[in-house]
Amino acid sequence: MPHKHNASRRHRITKIKFKVTNWQEYEAGLRRRGSMTLWITPEALGGWAVPRRKTRGGQPRYSDLAIETTMMLGMVFGLRLRQSEGLLSSVLGLMGLDLPVPDHTTLSRRARTWKPPARGNDRQHVADGPIHVLVDSTGLKIYGAGQWLEEKYGAKSRRDWRKLHLMVDADSGEIIAHSLTDQETGDASQLEPLLDQIGDEIGQFTADGAYDGYPTYDAVLRHSPGAKVVIPPRSNAVERPNAQASCQRDDHIASMQIDGRLKWQASTGYGKRALVETAMGRYKGVIGPRLRARSFLAQQTEAAIGVTILNRMLACGRPKSVRYKAPTVAMKYAVYQRLNSAHLLIRAPMLSSVQFRRWRRQVITSIRRYFPSCLASCMPSSMTSSMASARSPTIPFRSYR
Repeated sequence: MPHKHNASRRHRITKIKFKVTNWQEYEAGLRRRGSMTLWITPEALGGWAVPRRKTRGGQPRYSDLAIETTMMLGMVFGLRLRQSEGLLSSVLGLMGLDLPVPDHTTLSRRARTWKPPARGNDRQHVADGPIHVLVDSTGLKIYGAGQWLEEKYGAKSRRDWRKLHLMVDADSGEIIAHSLTDQETGDASQLEPLLDQIGDEIGQFTADGAYDGYPTYDAVLRHSPGAKVVIPPRSNAVERPNAQASCQRDDHIASMQIDGRLKWQASTGYGKRALVETAMGRYKGVIGPRLRARSFLAQQTEAAIGVTILNRMLACGRPKSVRYKAPTVAMKYAVYQRLNSAHLLIRAPMLSSVQFRRWRRQVITSIRRYFPSCLASCMPSSMTSSMASARSPTIPFRSYR
């Protein structure tokens, strides 16, 4: 929903909090992302050089695997082509491997003709069955003639940029399809090219309002006849009078008119679309918001290798976040009963005055943390007065009545 929705009372809406349940595994995965430990399999050594061709023409020296490896190392560590060449040369020298390293001119030329290999077997299958896909697009900056004229002469010109379309698996967070187009290409026009990259059955398809329209529903249902399409219709959308009985778009329009947009989002699970926004932010944060290549074909290669890098980093470790639920009144009262019982037991004469004051400060801190707004209804006056006497300069006491 836009930020202006409920703007007059938004300050009363508490912010949703999440906590990571697998912090140790995720922290170890973050450290592995920056590790310089490299290994080269015998299959990679055998496929480093290109087999000699038996037809006329020039003989390529490096395979697509060698080009991809060099460019991937450069993008991971934020290096240019010359620095990528030097990094791979030093790494192969330390490993004692006598392999030729592509030079920067070869990398620039071969980037325009590089084709991504099929990686269907490398996907992380979280669960068997249909998958839940999320689709969205984002813009990537490029350095073209307009930026050069603006920096040199201060002339104002229209900035060019590229549009990166991503399709994300909602369960694993992996980018399963992508495409790079110019800024004039519409989002809905790239839906079929993205669907062609997926071989799995789609259980639910979720996208924003830019994909709204019956052609989008038809394309998704042609790929997976049993898929559930969740796209918010535009505000002035109306049902078709001669539509079929099972048209999902008309069902969404009727549901919004009856229950409203917020209830429709909760019932359809539209909130999961935020995961594709997270994937786009992860791309710009790790890979960068700007494309370094100059030609459009090389920019497509750069975007494809960037997606591969993100998927491999995600395989190292992914946080499992769960929503933090605020303690209810029953939970708060149970905590209070424990504190009250401990309060009655600890008032025994075996404790010294210093220990008793220290314990009262701990009780005050726990009460402020767990139920700061429910003390007036459940706390006896005797305990409140005893806590009030435990004031200290470092922990100011505040009345909750």
